[in-house]
Formats: sequence, C-alpha cells, structure tokens
Amino acid sequence: MRGTPGVIAQVRDRHGVWNGRAGVQKLGSERKRSTHERFRVASVTKTFTATVLLKLEAEGKLSLDDSVAKWLPGVVRGNGYRPGHITVRHLLNHTSGIFDYNMDAGFRARYAGDEFDRNRYARWSPRELVDIALAHPPNFQPEQGSRPGRPGRWDYSDTNYVLAGMVVEKATGGSYAHAVERLVIRPLRLRGTSVPGTAPGLPSPHARHYSTLFEDGPQAKVRDVTEFSPTVAFSAGQMISTVGDVNTFLSSLLAGDLLPPAQQRQLLDAVPVDGDKGHGGPQDVYGLGLRHFKLAEGCRAWGHGGMIPGSATRTLASADGRQVMTMNRNGDWGEQRLEDAAVASEFCRSAP
Repeated sequence: MRGTPGVIAQVRDRHGVWNGRAGVQKLGSERKRSTHERFRVASVTKTFTATVLLKLEAEGKLSLDDSVAKWLPGVVRGNGYRPGHITVRHLLNHTSGIFDYNMDAGFRARYAGDEFDRNRYARWSPRELVDIALAHPPNFQPEQGSRPGRPGRWDYSDTNYVLAGMVVEKATGGSYAHAVERLVIRPLRLRGTSVPGTAPGLPSPHARHYSTLFEDGPQAKVRDVTEFSPTVAFSAGQMISTVGDVNTFLSSLLAGDLLPPAQQRQLLDAVPVDGDKGHGGPQDVYGLGLRHFKLAEGCRAWGHGGMIPGSATRTLASADGRQVMTMNRNGDWGEQRLEDAAVASEFCRSAP
C-alpha cells in the first residue's frame, strides 16, 4: 500500500482564504490536484439532507416529530421495528435504532476487492437499501419525546438518511435532487455542487479516486474507483461538491443564513455520541446532520466527515461559521493523523 495520492483543502477565517494542495490527481502522473476539483463528499451529504428537511418544516410541509409510518407507510416493518414510534428527528440524529445497511456482511462483500468491478454499476433503489437493513433487528427501540438520545441510545446508520431522503420525496412530490437544488444549491449558488442520481461519473474537473476496498495491510491492492453508481448511497452519501462550495454551505448554515431561528435551534440541539461505535470521540455530540467535535480541551467545532470508495472528506467550522475548513483526499485508506494535526492547528490555536 502507498500513501494518499493527493489532498486539497480550503480555509476561510479572519485572515482571508487559503487554498492548499499536495500530491497528484492521478497515480503515475505529475498533474497536481486543484481546489477547483469536484469530488464525492460522502456522508457530508447528510448535512445537506438534514438542512432540506428543516427547510421543509419551516415551509409547513412536515414536522420533524412526524412518524416514519406517516410518510412512508409499509416501508419500515417487521423484525421488531415500530415505525409509528420512529420520527424524522430520530432519523436525523441517529437515535432511531435502525440497522445500518452498510454493516450487512453480504452487502459489503459486493464492494470488497475484486467484487467491486462486478457491482460498481449496479443500481439500487432506496427501498432496496432499506430492506437490507430491515433483515436485521433494530439495535434498540427509539425513545419517545421531542428530544431523544440518552447515552447508549445512539447508533450511526446510513439507513436513517436513506429514509430521510425518501421522506423528502414524499413530502415534496418530487425528487430528492430537485429538493436539494431548490432549497440549498441554488440559493447559495453552489456551482460545483450536484446530486448525481444514477450517473456513475464525476463532472470535470476531477481527480481519479482510489480505494483499497476494505483490504488492509501492506499488500492491499489500490484500485481506481472513480466511476460507480451513486445509488449505493442515495441521500446518505451521494453528493458531489468542491472544497469551496462545502465551505460556503457550512459557513452559511452555522451563520443562520439558511434556516429560521426555530429550525436553527433544532439543527444544533445535540445528543450524546456513542464513541465506542467508531464514529467519534466519547465527548462528541450529534445534532441534525452535524457533529460537534471535541478537538482538544476547550476546543470544539461543528462539522461532518465523509468516506466513500475513493474519497475521504472532512469539513469543520466555528459555531458562528466565520472560520471554516474543508479537506478531501482522493484515497480512502491510511491514518488521519495529518488531518487531525491540520484541524487542530486551525481551530485550537487559542485553546488552553
């Protein structure tokens, strides 16, 4: 295994805008990465999805306390699931208890090693992804009330956000992509951001994306995974963007420019994260599509991470959105120590 092919980053703070890059767009070439490139933002998509649902609530089209059964009758069913007790809010802050379809061994096997090439263009419907999850019993039963999430009742699940995207489509009568474009992309003029739908490629300019596809160790084969069907992630992780666009989005969101005050409060109303699940530290908390990271003592930032074959993204911002940083690697393996150091250098310089 080799080091990360390339990395790009953009920082916006009181000093202005800084763009950084290292490494190459394509292994075997000398062409450098560019901060204008499009890349798959993976689970940063969740922040867009949560924002869309909050805006739909502000428009009076739904309530976050509506049940999944109300909007998606018959979709979540059987095996111990109680859809009438699972709300949209449970989906957005990962307190629903619904199994993560990405943790299904058979599903993961389709995208591991050589199997990836046999399945990379397979198209999945959101319902098919949900059904994979429902073959497993719930991790726990969701709590009832307007603010779920006591310690031990949190579990990160991509299925939550696939269901959230299905609710968006049911509530609007249109596609998930159209809702994101209308409510987020167009208002913020995010010209490098898109919802690919079923298109397997990336818009130009873009780097090649590389993955070891769940193989570990020094002999792990590095594969070009630039093209694959984004239906595998739907509203949990399919979006494409740039470091600049993600910074604009996160900065605007935290500054209160996208949501009315009532929805802004809900966005940031965070519940404890179970750090033992491998999705953050034990002192992190999770709002609606946003995590509040403890970076060091006295130093926190809001944001999200994302990992999908060939692309690793991290975006973080101060509580007021005035300081924001987004970075992307076009390889999905390796440790994150250098990323952690860069984040700490940007956000924790004045921390005790």
